Amino acid sequence: HPSAAAGVAGVIKMVMAMRHGVLPPTLHVDEPSPHVDWESGEVRLLTEAREWSVEGRPRRAGISSFGVSGTNAHIIVEEAPVEEPVADDARVEVLRPAGAMPVVLSARTDVALRAQVERLRERVAADPDVSVADIGLSSATGRALLERRAVVVAGDRDELLSRLAEVSAESGVAGKSAFLFTGQGSQRPGMGVELAGVFPVFERALAEVCAELDPRLGRSVRELLAADGDVLNSTEFTQVALFAVEVALFRLAESLGMRPDFLIG
Repeated sequence: HPSAAAGVAGVIKMVMAMRHGVLPPTLHVDEPSPHVDWESGEVRLLTEAREWSVEGRPRRAGISSFGVSGTNAHIIVEEAPVEEPVADDARVEVLRPAGAMPVVLSARTDVALRAQVERLRERVAADPDVSVADIGLSSATGRALLERRAVVVAGDRDELLSRLAEVSAESGVAGKSAFLFTGQGSQRPGMGVELAGVFPVFERALAEVCAELDPRLGRSVRELLAADGDVLNSTEFTQVALFAVEVALFRLAESLGMRPDFLIG
């Protein structure tokens, strides 16, 4: 289970199939299951590569992602329109509207941030030919991102001026944080072992959890965490080990001053 990346491999596989016009075979399958009546419908199991004919319409494919932790997602992918070849001597028009662009401003203090917003507003107001795309690119790639920030999104000069006039360092909405407690599939041998040796808070929390879980599990959670091989991939051990480590991680984050607004998992 690749956790948050579940399903991405299927998307990549299907995009490449569309690009090459070939349906790839299903891996590790020599022959279809005899328990399915393959002749009664249109579903076929590909045991070898097959040309993906176009037949006058774009290629489309459904991709499903299922996970033991509850993931159940399905998307339909359609190939992009075929690009017409451009002659080598053809002139390409590069000056075109860029669409809405984010403009990022940052500073050390609220006062400095307001001053920077005002300077940019004056600069844009003084230049009727200013490029919002250039400003957006420069602000995102050419300046340091400091503690106090403001972001405006604009598609043209007039909109940028309007958005800059609305910016106030005091009116920003403080960001919120969430802690995600990942489920089965995120385990790995040795998880939490090094943290327990470095952070006393983590060690104390882990010891407290293990004292409660070891008698119920019938074996040492710490030994499970330190074990090599596939022992952690057994569901009866995976869930317990993840719970122990994630409780300790939460206590460690708390000790560092982090307070989540939301808990997920």
